[in-house]
Amino acid sequence: MTDDTLWTTKLAARLHDPAEKALVLLRDPAGHEGGTSRALKRLLGFEQLPPETIDPDNDEVLSRVLFKKGMPTAIYRHVQRADWWAAAADRPQWPMQEIPVTTQTGEQKTLAVAPWARVDWARRPVLIHPLTAETCDLGSLADTEIEAIKQRSFDHFSELLVKLCAQDAENPDWRKILLTFWRFGPELAKAGADTEDFHKLGALWELLPADTRVPDHSIWDHLDLSSAFAGAFAADPNGEAALLALSIGPVQPFIAAARKMEDFWAGSHLLSRLAWEAMRPVCEALGPDAILFPRLRGIPQVDLWLRDAVGLPDELFADCDWMKSSTDANPLFASALPNRSVAVVPASQARALAEQCTQAVRGWLKRLGDEIVSRLLHEAGLDVEGTQTPYEQMKEQLAGFPEVYWAAVPFSLIRCRDMARQRDLDVARLLGAMAPFFGVESGKPCGFLDTAAWKALGKEIDWGDGTTFFAPNPGVLYPAVYDLAERVLAASKAARPFAQIKQEGWRDALTGEAEWLTADRAQLVKSYRQQTDTLWARVAKRKPSWAKEGEHLGALSAIKRLWPTIFAEEVGKALATGERGEQTAVGRFVVSTHTMALAHQLDQWLEKGGSTAEGFAEKAKQAESIALPRRLVRRHANNPALADAKKLPALLEAAQDSEDEKGLAEAQALVKKTLARALGKDEVKLETYYALIMMDGDRMGAILSGDETTGTAIPYRKSFHPDVRKGFDEHAARQALIKTYGDQKRAISPNRHLAISGALNDFSQTVVRHVVEEEHLGRVMYAGGDDVLAMLPVADLLCCIGRLRHAYSGTLPEDENADWGALRGDRSKLHCKGGFAFLDGRLMRMMGSSATASCGAVIAHHQAPLSAVMRELRATERRAKREGGRDAFSITVIKRSGGALSLTAKWGEPLTLLNDLRAFLAAKDTSRRAVYHSLEWLTDLPDPKTEPQMLESLLAYQLARQSKGDTAK
Repeated sequence: MTDDTLWTTKLAARLHDPAEKALVLLRDPAGHEGGTSRALKRLLGFEQLPPETIDPDNDEVLSRVLFKKGMPTAIYRHVQRADWWAAAADRPQWPMQEIPVTTQTGEQKTLAVAPWARVDWARRPVLIHPLTAETCDLGSLADTEIEAIKQRSFDHFSELLVKLCAQDAENPDWRKILLTFWRFGPELAKAGADTEDFHKLGALWELLPADTRVPDHSIWDHLDLSSAFAGAFAADPNGEAALLALSIGPVQPFIAAARKMEDFWAGSHLLSRLAWEAMRPVCEALGPDAILFPRLRGIPQVDLWLRDAVGLPDELFADCDWMKSSTDANPLFASALPNRSVAVVPASQARALAEQCTQAVRGWLKRLGDEIVSRLLHEAGLDVEGTQTPYEQMKEQLAGFPEVYWAAVPFSLIRCRDMARQRDLDVARLLGAMAPFFGVESGKPCGFLDTAAWKALGKEIDWGDGTTFFAPNPGVLYPAVYDLAERVLAASKAARPFAQIKQEGWRDALTGEAEWLTADRAQLVKSYRQQTDTLWARVAKRKPSWAKEGEHLGALSAIKRLWPTIFAEEVGKALATGERGEQTAVGRFVVSTHTMALAHQLDQWLEKGGSTAEGFAEKAKQAESIALPRRLVRRHANNPALADAKKLPALLEAAQDSEDEKGLAEAQALVKKTLARALGKDEVKLETYYALIMMDGDRMGAILSGDETTGTAIPYRKSFHPDVRKGFDEHAARQALIKTYGDQKRAISPNRHLAISGALNDFSQTVVRHVVEEEHLGRVMYAGGDDVLAMLPVADLLCCIGRLRHAYSGTLPEDENADWGALRGDRSKLHCKGGFAFLDGRLMRMMGSSATASCGAVIAHHQAPLSAVMRELRATERRAKREGGRDAFSITVIKRSGGALSLTAKWGEPLTLLNDLRAFLAAKDTSRRAVYHSLEWLTDLPDPKTEPQMLESLLAYQLARQSKGDTAK
């Protein structure tokens, strides 16, 4: 097989259905196959296959997927088989009525879908959430003109070809065309017609359904999966595919080893980068659509690969957010990828690909490690080439890191007795492979094959009226193959073979495990406190951002410490002007606890003009600028005092790092006097506390595996379009087997994984950043999948965590009764309803109301040791899940004087009460002593469980006494 064969096969699979299929189905005389899909095939040089080569009655769409010289039958069959498998894996098949049809050979065939199972989606456009069955009714789109829709869709793809310079090429680069369509096909341009919601395609484009009868997954999901299967079939000599599950680690120990907030960011960001480097060989060999989880489309790091390694033109990426920011607010600084992946690969190449992934990620880290050592030696003024000891240490300490685990399960364990139609399944070999991992005898049903769903799906269903329903093919058994892959992967992790490395000298300051890097091993036998000429002592004097005085780091810690500098340089190169020749200056990722504590005071100061105190200008010359919250920067972008605002926290940081108590006192006095000018006072009290939040989706593994106890597995019937349910229910009333089938919970599918991955991507990369950094004065430290780590001013804490929790499920209380048409008119604000979110003209699927999340929050003094604060934060997040019973929040206040206070409660009313109480106590008319008085009252007031009404009355009376005016009411 040549590379061209692989990429043309995948492209043919991607073009087999037009993007606008849902909007023209049942309305266009040419059929959905006669739309953009066919036009693009002609544009790319595809022609109709002669009838004698492949019978077009076998598949109306794929019979037209041809090249100038005709498509080889083998490629056609790969695409046809991929479409069948993808459809079966993602959605139920539909009744085919025996209606006589005369073909070219005069034969009679049954081709018609039952009338009750047809949907005019443009007349009633409904999206169904795949995890909750919640519906998103978009109102009628029947007034949209078919030809206008088809033309807009065609223009979109033809413009991509023009930008790619591929339209008239004699020898088109099929790989580039495929990857361009994969990356930018689901994104309509934000300029021009789409800003006016041209023919209502703009916001809806990304979620147009693949099947109007089951509108719970998009056409893009179906095309991605079809392309993945087709590529695997084409690349395998026997046309067989396998599911490859891969995981890297360890996760928590790597991230947790930190002394500065930048260390935590570096750990999570590096882990995300390692995850990409592990997935990269699969993407290079088969395309990123081969990765089912996580979804890679739109991930900035993947975009860089497409542009710089694959060679897609710069123009295609001009509107991407990562191309527009030269600060550490750039999305490239976000940790976007989880440490595990699931891919469809050629069965014969599964082992080789897994080994390539392992070698690739470890090779990338080794090269990075060598660069780290070179930079350290250069900064220390030592011989970069001649000093070999730290290179040897780096190699030793990185040996076997990261740990890479993988498992592959071939679909060939499922045999089709009817190979031509991919039906009549024999699952004996699959049962034999599953038995050891389920603890049953070989051949005995287990796992998915022992569920009611498989018993209903495992054979054709006769409706009793001449209609046949559902002829299963191997795609139906994706749940069993996936479950087996996960169990094999878990078993491989349990084995954990590794070789210990010998470490004799003084240990790393962050982990206490590995030796610190040195230019002379003799220095390792003595404490660093007894030496002043170590590698790290030299670095600390010249580069304090890499090491503080006394810090001595091992391989992994050194990589984490220097990663902010190295990655900032990478981003600068990525944003280089002209022909990417002149590097853009980009600051390293820096997070200041002082900045976060002072955020609201800085905002108020800038609002009042930003006048500085005497002596500030001179001191500011010696201070570095520190990054401010994005909302604050945007709000005061044209304020000349913004530059001074970046220096105020820096003065405090520098004085604190120097451990000069007198200097710190002077810096604090200067900052107090400067901020006091906004209030017309001589001095103000500085805010000294900030908040950290750690949010995590509940039971994500169970949701991915389709565990019914999570409430995210919906019955087949509820996944149907409302128009289809009516006819289905009529048949179910006459036949118990049909009713049983409709009541079964839907099994896991590639669509489920793509939907979850897409929802988590949009939540973490778009919604989280908007809530934390646009609605509030916070800073996102990490947002990948269902995990969020962010820093906030204390005043923003309660509101922010409440917004994040609602946004995760896609349900904001204020939008509950709103109409989607009205919400779509407000593009700048975040709106969430029915499991979907709308922001900046994009309609995005969130996790749905059945998916929950828990959050831990810590309020700490800005000088509190970060390692202790992070330990408490992790404990608080665990407390939310354990004591709160999940779907809860827990808040801990670490007092500067010692001790801590904590509160754990469910989301909803408790958080609302906390917000209301905070607002009451913050009101000008409320006595500052009210909170202290209330603590005294509570000891004598009635038990809230026995006499809640009396408690409410007495407490309201006492609080009213502590306030006046409207606040008292």
